[in-house]
Amino acid sequence: MNDSAFHYVDGALHVEGVPAASLAEQFGTPLYVYSRDALTRAYRAYADACAGRKATVHVAVKANSNLAVLNVFERLGAGFDIVSSGELARVLAAGGKASNTVFSGVGKSAAEMREALEAGVKCFNVESIPELHALNEVAKSLGKKAPVSLRVNPDVGAKTHPYISTGLKSNKFGVAFGDARATYREARDMANLDVVGIDCHIGSQITEVSPYLDAVDKLLDLVEQIESDGMSIRHVDVGGGLGITYDDETPPDIGDFVRTLLAHFEERGHGQREVYFEPGRSLVGNAGVLLTRVEYLKPGEEKNFAIVDAAMNDLARPAMYEAFHRIVPVIERKASARLYDVVGPVCESGDWLGRDRELAVEQGDLLAILSAGAYGFVMSSNYNTRARAAEIMVDGERARVVREREEVKQLFAGESILPD
Repeated sequence: MNDSAFHYVDGALHVEGVPAASLAEQFGTPLYVYSRDALTRAYRAYADACAGRKATVHVAVKANSNLAVLNVFERLGAGFDIVSSGELARVLAAGGKASNTVFSGVGKSAAEMREALEAGVKCFNVESIPELHALNEVAKSLGKKAPVSLRVNPDVGAKTHPYISTGLKSNKFGVAFGDARATYREARDMANLDVVGIDCHIGSQITEVSPYLDAVDKLLDLVEQIESDGMSIRHVDVGGGLGITYDDETPPDIGDFVRTLLAHFEERGHGQREVYFEPGRSLVGNAGVLLTRVEYLKPGEEKNFAIVDAAMNDLARPAMYEAFHRIVPVIERKASARLYDVVGPVCESGDWLGRDRELAVEQGDLLAILSAGAYGFVMSSNYNTRARAAEIMVDGERARVVREREEVKQLFAGESILPD
């Protein structure tokens, strides 16, 4: 198992102190289940490594935006990183503070800028010159100065899936490295902008430290040039993207990762800089599982299929990225295992959750899809008019519903047919 919060007791999978089978029986399947203990330990690994340093943690809301999850982090003292005004509303509803929230994203609308300025967000991570001009105009209309940091694209490869690599010249994100110094000068001269920092985010599911160090080196070289132009860069935002173990990956320990980056700032003579970390997957990924029930076992000439009640609409990562998630039985059987493709009921050949998995399983059995806490529920949809799963938070021996299961009638409540 990837996390000690998820473990077997006498052959039965438990989430902290609660049998997973009892959760499925009580709340139904498909079912997302999160461990408060796993969330807490992951956050504290970051926070403890930052202690005593000018470094802060801003949780990437896009990885898991459930209010209870965000509230766990808020109680631990986290800030937040958002990419929409909807995520800002979630942060505030979860008890978070706008003043400790960074607004990222490549396509902020004027309405979103206005909402964030009125709420008092900590900083805007701006990604283009047109966005700078738009933010300056919105801030002027409100009689405010917007705190800004430019997201710089350092052209550093993250050695990850191309869909989640964001720091190359060919990616849509950030200001090109060669244009960054001139763009900072342009921002400096806008009356309603306050230049406060610099930002980069090179990708996601990164399992090596070296790409981060390369990006930091390029950023700090640029900071020195920017400050020679008369600006003061108060913080450096190194983004998120640290990977987790889905299968056999060996990402660095969170604490070691943070300490290595902070030590590098000191080695470069920038130990006085405030550093922002924006973790998402590494906080929530291995703190959640998706429980699903086997509806049918379908043998075939070339493939055996375990058809389950979860589908690509519930967990999009396998279909979208060909991503691997371990799939384990909720109750271990002593029978011999067979190879199965674990697939859902959605009417698409791409509706698969795991291929060629060795499972001892029978119709009606429960399976747990591991490492589903990040980019699981948040990417789920209602494709095939399927109601989205419920979400549960386990805290010790208690389990609470933190999102009720949708009902089909809710899915078309806002629709109407044409009049006669």
